[in-house]
Formats: sequence, structure tokens, C-alpha cells
Amino acid sequence: MGAYLNSKNPYGLFLDEAASAYFIDKSEMLSELMPLAEQTSDPGLLQDPDSEKGNKYICITRPRRFGKTLMACMIASFFGKGADSSALFRQLRISKTDGFETHINQHNVIFISFNEIPQNCASYQDYIRRIQNRLQNDLLRAFPDAGISSEEAVWDMLSELYELYDARFIFVLDEWDYIFHRNFVTDADKMSYIDFLSNLLKGKSYVEFAYMTGILPIASHTTHGTLESKDSIVDASGESLQAVFPADASYSSGSELNMFFEYTMAAREKYSTYFGFTDEEVDLLYARYLNRTAEPRVTREDLRLWYDGYQTISGTRLYNPRSVVGALTDNQAGSYWTSSGPYDEIFYYIEHNVAQVRDDLALMISGIPVRAKVQEYAATSTSLTTRDEIFSAMVVYGFLSCEKGQVSIPNKELMDKFADMLQKEPSLGYVYQLAHESERMLQATKDCNTATMCRILEHAHNTETPLLSYNNETELTAIVNLVYLAARDSYRIEREDKAGTGFVDFIFYPLNNQDDCIILELKVNHTPEEALHQIKNRKYALRFEGKLGETPRYTGRILAVGISYYKDDSRKRHSCKVEVLRGRIR
Repeated sequence: MGAYLNSKNPYGLFLDEAASAYFIDKSEMLSELMPLAEQTSDPGLLQDPDSEKGNKYICITRPRRFGKTLMACMIASFFGKGADSSALFRQLRISKTDGFETHINQHNVIFISFNEIPQNCASYQDYIRRIQNRLQNDLLRAFPDAGISSEEAVWDMLSELYELYDARFIFVLDEWDYIFHRNFVTDADKMSYIDFLSNLLKGKSYVEFAYMTGILPIASHTTHGTLESKDSIVDASGESLQAVFPADASYSSGSELNMFFEYTMAAREKYSTYFGFTDEEVDLLYARYLNRTAEPRVTREDLRLWYDGYQTISGTRLYNPRSVVGALTDNQAGSYWTSSGPYDEIFYYIEHNVAQVRDDLALMISGIPVRAKVQEYAATSTSLTTRDEIFSAMVVYGFLSCEKGQVSIPNKELMDKFADMLQKEPSLGYVYQLAHESERMLQATKDCNTATMCRILEHAHNTETPLLSYNNETELTAIVNLVYLAARDSYRIEREDKAGTGFVDFIFYPLNNQDDCIILELKVNHTPEEALHQIKNRKYALRFEGKLGETPRYTGRILAVGISYYKDDSRKRHSCKVEVLRGRIR
């Protein structure tokens, strides 16, 4: 048993997770990998039309905190000889699968987590030397009579073991792209690292199969092209993000790591439901939560609003698993996945071309998707000058979701980070200015100060930007979202929410149940009085009332707000009216 070869470490990590209250059994993925672990020394398999053995190089790329490391640990724990994991896996779904007994703890597994660095690491040579030395030492201990030498390259040692003993190895490599985000790695080092992985894995008979995880797609690094350098920033883990390749660095598409089949959330369906939680899995976890929590403060709807919004290419909805578990464990909905990262990380992707994406941000912060051509190779195009490159990178890193050619902000957890950015970055121009007016707009609404409300809206319209043409209610909706941005700190804001006998434009649910409730209806070329009539006629206020005989959940005032705009009026006139439907005017 060694540091990498048949290590007990992945089993220990997986065992801890499996014992947690909110563990989800995704062991059925192992059944899809078992055919890859079949020995191919039998020529009969070549003529077997029923053989399921396919490509043995798999790379799974997902945003951070989507369960990649847990899955890698599970794979190493199941196949590897490092620890007897049979008692654990017999309790999981995979135990019912043909091939379970054949493969459980029967393979040599090399498990490397590339996010581990030597103490006082100052260079790529320090980093890669540690990996090589540890693997060489493992092989020498495991095969003491083979006559191999530590002076040889790791792949030469493995090749000799295959020749001598027909020794084969499953490679489980976690966070393969880790070093591309480190300051100490030079441009030449990045190329050397790609060569290291290629020499270790490509065209080697000793590889039973290779399973690799990361954030960045491999194709980004093995496609012929030239990339420019970029400045470093700090990501959500506190590490520096840097360019993958330097200016004028050419690299061939005919070699390196092109043997891998890549499985991304946006482009490949296979393996998708094993990463992230589906609706059904969140239902299961929520039932556990209710059963074990004396005073539950998280609703099922909270989980949807905060952490849903991702999806597979086939349309399966996915939740961020770390955040769901964090909310249920802490008995509090909040930001878990992004909690350690500042808004700067989001702004980094747009700062190279604010002008191209500013209007799109205004729409997305309003919950309106925008069209974009998302190409995952563009995530490492380090200049990030076009809107499609910018949005592609943000999809890869999980800041945006992509569906049917449109990108959007997936959930409240990310929406809060975008809102934070909009209120702190003056370079965003009118978006920043309107966001800054949002606290004053909210207070004016609560004070029924319609004159101030109209002045803020007219200021917004006088800002020169194509978004503010107000050709339809969608554009007016985007502006209303911006001028009420500060309300997100104290309200859950829903658009087109089912209320009473119709759908209301905006409904503001206060986080403090004693605060004012707000119903907001927009009209173009109609009066605010007509908006208020619609609110009352369709009984939108019923959303804030309890069931018959129960005390209302929300005890504050209910404010009906009508906002109208007359697009044919040369004075760019807005009209606002606020009416108290329940409670007294202060």
C-alpha cells in the first residue's frame, strides 16, 4: 500500500462521506466503468459483439463543488486493493450489479490528487518531482523483485512491470488542471505537464482505464492555437487563477491528451446525473432533514431557489450538492459554494469587455436569459474579449447555466454574487448607477413616495443605452429589477409568480415576516391605476395570506405598486402609484 498505488486514503475519505446524514448513493456509476476494467489479454474479446468495453480514457469536467472528488474516491475505493471496502459497498446499489464480486478490491489503482503540493513549493519542478518520487517509491515497494530502478521514468517502470507480470493499473486522477491556476508554474512548465500526462497514459498497455476529473476541458489544452497571457486573480479557494498558455505558445492537436473522451455538463449526457443532485435526490435529503431536525428552518422551496438552476444537456435539473448539504446541515439557507470567493472572481471574466456584456448582465440579473454561443474550449481563451468567450468561461466555472443556446444566472446563491458585483463596480456604468439607487427606490416605495420613485425611473431612462429603449415590458422589467436590486437583501423576489387568479409581474416576499409585502405590476402605455386594479381584481394579495383559520405567515403591510411608462411620450414620462392593501400607512 503506497501514497498513490493502492492507497487507503481515498477509501477513508469515501467512508467518511458515506457515513454522513446527507449521503446520496451514486455507486451505480461503477457499473458503467466495470467493462473498462475487463482484462483485454483474451483475443476472444475482439470478436465478441456483446462486449461493452469501450474507450478507456474518461475525463469528467464540472464546476467546483459538484462531487468530482467524492466520485473519484469512490472509484478508487471500489476497484483498488488498498483497503477491504466490501462491507461498505455491499450496502450500496452497486452490490446488486453483475460483476460486483469480480471487481471489488481486485485491481491495482493509482490514485493521484493533483491539488496536493510539496511543503514550501516554489516551482513546478518541486511539484512534479514529488509526484514522480512518490509513485516510483510505491512501485519499488510493491514489486521488490522486478529489478526496476528509480532512475527510470515512471512510465518506463510501469512498462517493465507490464512486460514482467502483465501488471495493469487503473488510473484515477483528480483535479488534473490544478496547476494551471498556480502562480509558480511557468508557461514552459504547463507544456511539460501535458507531456508528463501524455507519456504516463497515452498508448500504454499497462493502463486498464484512466479516469480523470477537472474544471477545464482537456480539449482546451490540446487544440492547435495561440493564446495570450492574462493577469492572475484569486479564485474561490483563495488560489490565483492564471493563463493556461502564454502568448505565441503553439501546441499540436495530434498528440498530448486527445485520447480522452470528455464529458461536460453542457455537451455530454453520459454520466451527468452522477454529479450534482437531481430533484428526486433533493426530495430524499429533505425528508431526512425534516426527520432529524427538531426545528427545521429551511423549506423545500428554499433549496430550489438557492441551489437549483443547472441542468444536463437532456434537461435534467441539477442542484449544487455542496450547498444543499451545507444548508440542511446548518439548518439555514445561504451561500455555501461561493461563500469563500469574492465577487471579484465573477467580475474578472467580464472586465476585459464590459461594454459587450453590460446590457446582458442587466437582463440576466432580472431573470431573463440571453442568447450566447457557448463553446467550452473558449473557457481558456485567455483574452476573453468577446461576449461568447466571456460567457463560455463563466459556464465552465459554474457562474452561469446554459440551456438551448441561452445563458442565465442559475439560482439565488449566484444571483446574490452578481448583485454584489453590480453595486461595487463603477466600470459597469449605468448598471452600477441604477443599482446604487436601489436602496433609495425601496425606501421610497415603502414610504409611498411616488415622486421619488418616478425621478429614479426617469433617471434610468435618461441613461443612454440600447437596453432602455423600453420597446416592451421585458426591457422595463430589467430596469425595475436594477432599481430594486437592494431589495434582494431583505426580500425573496419572484417574477411572473402565480398569485390569486393570475400571474403577477413581481412579488416581494419579506425575509422578515413583519416587514412590508410588495406586489408590483408593470404597464406600458397604460396607467398605474390600471395596474393596481389588476392587482386587486386578480387577488394577488392572497399569496401573503395563510390558509383558512390560520394566522397569516406575513403580518406586515401589503403594498400594491403600479408602475407605467408611456413610450410615445417625448417627455419619457413614468407614473407610479402605491396603495396599501392591508395595514396602516406609517
